[in-house]
Amino acid sequence: MAFYDPKGARAGESEVGGRAIPILAAPRLEHHGFLCDLLNGLASLFAGMRVTFATVIRPSRIVTRQYPENRATLKMYDRFRAALRLVHDGQGRHQCTACRSCEKACPNASIAIETAKGAITGKNELKSFVWRLDTCAFCNLCVVACPFDALEMTGDFEHAVFDRRLLVFNLNRYAGPHAALWDKVEDEAQRARLTASVGRYSGNVPLNGALLPGLRARARDPGGPA
Repeated sequence: MAFYDPKGARAGESEVGGRAIPILAAPRLEHHGFLCDLLNGLASLFAGMRVTFATVIRPSRIVTRQYPENRATLKMYDRFRAALRLVHDGQGRHQCTACRSCEKACPNASIAIETAKGAITGKNELKSFVWRLDTCAFCNLCVVACPFDALEMTGDFEHAVFDRRLLVFNLNRYAGPHAALWDKVEDEAQRARLTASVGRYSGNVPLNGALLPGLRARARDPGGPA
């Protein structure tokens, strides 16, 4: 077996067609005996198997997770992106002002926001926040673009379904003003009138009769939500 040391290479010139061409001259290779070749081969083998042997000696270093057996204790990394969530506070209120910054930032149109005139300010308020998990690239641009920290990526990665239409749904729990406007209304009865409950599959989603690119619509259920 011969070994080549790149540090031993030297710059030089060679005449080709009457022109001097710069070349990199490699040093002569040194040949070793059988025993030296054997020892070097074993050293390279153990160097490559170092991680394997370390895992055998210390099984606690194994990074493989026994999913789904460990579902109850499995915790994903904080920066793992698996699902988009509209942040709601302890009272169930969101911070979304329906400014559409996230919708504009999305590179593949996975977010569709529907607005309605609010009774408090007369400005647009969130009516539905439809997210297409089936086309989302999990690039996090929507979260970065949101000026009110109303969105976040979570580690909820279990999305196996038999119908892709189940992957298009609303993120907001109610249609109405965001938390800052809601605080201006002291009367509980008036608050109830200003908000309307939003179902997961209500609004412009395929399971409610909306036709989206790549997804056929299911016929509307006369008794279901509009």
